[in-house]
Amino acid sequence: MSFGHPDLLWLALAGPLVLLVASLLWRRRLRATSAWASRGLWPRLTPELKRRRLGLAVVLLALAVVGTSLSLAQPRWGLIEQEVEQRGVDLVIVLDSSLSMSAVDLHPNRLSAAKTLIREFLARIPQHRVGLVQAEGDGLVLAPLTLDHAVIGLLLDSVEAATLPTPGTQLASGLERAFALFPESQETRPVVLVVSDGEDHDANWDQLLDAIDRRRIHVHAIGVGTAAGSPIPLPGTRGKRYKTDRQGQTVVTRLQGDLLQKLSAAGQGTYVEASNAGANLTSILDSIAEIEARTLTSETITQQRERFQWFLAPAALCLLLSLTLSPFSRSQGGRS
Repeated sequence: MSFGHPDLLWLALAGPLVLLVASLLWRRRLRATSAWASRGLWPRLTPELKRRRLGLAVVLLALAVVGTSLSLAQPRWGLIEQEVEQRGVDLVIVLDSSLSMSAVDLHPNRLSAAKTLIREFLARIPQHRVGLVQAEGDGLVLAPLTLDHAVIGLLLDSVEAATLPTPGTQLASGLERAFALFPESQETRPVVLVVSDGEDHDANWDQLLDAIDRRRIHVHAIGVGTAAGSPIPLPGTRGKRYKTDRQGQTVVTRLQGDLLQKLSAAGQGTYVEASNAGANLTSILDSIAEIEARTLTSETITQQRERFQWFLAPAALCLLLSLTLSPFSRSQGGRS
């Protein structure tokens, strides 16, 4: 036998405490009675009192307290096998980590704001299997589809702007890596979430949009950045130097929402924009919730049976008998 809440077993001590308190009260009453009447007169003064019934009622009350206490501790014995399924959808997050994501038009920068949004998003979809792809000039799979969201969170910490070997922004490469993570045939539509400022170079969008349509992939997008834009700090300069063009002019990067809207429209998804106050993810979450979930994992667990009712039922019966058992005789009315 084991207990779900062994820390509550001490409540069973209340049973003996009931007996002790009842005994003390009865002794106190006897002392009070003996102060004004001799013991030989007691049967005449209280002829209807049945001490055995009174004692039995107190014992039943104590047993009810003990039984209730034991049931609250959740006693368990005997084994039961139960099959547990986790149902959800497959979802891959494509995170843009190009140099433009280091722009500071969102605090503290676009990439940090994107990571915060992704963590918020993950916290609200614990039942789904998630993968993570980092996208720059090439796409890099950081995590295949997994139910362990803590791993995704750790990998997010390792993502820095402009750290992949091929510079630039090619979301198509990251999306292709994301598509490859999904099984060729599956019961539900897979989902891709693109988190980017929308800047892209040399993408073959016709092939990409065709793949989205052919594989029936839901694509949602979060635009990170502002229309006003910001200069792009160069790596290692701590914001003291900024990227310039061939004429030496400071490059200002701005949110390119048109491309992200085009992606989400092709994937029958939702596009939202982030600001320093965050982003409203409700529409994306609602859309994902409408997708029919499938079984992601199934396992058989063995656990002990709950047996609290074996103690609670007798406790309830003892309490009922204690309340209905009268310590007074009903046949004493005619005595003088």
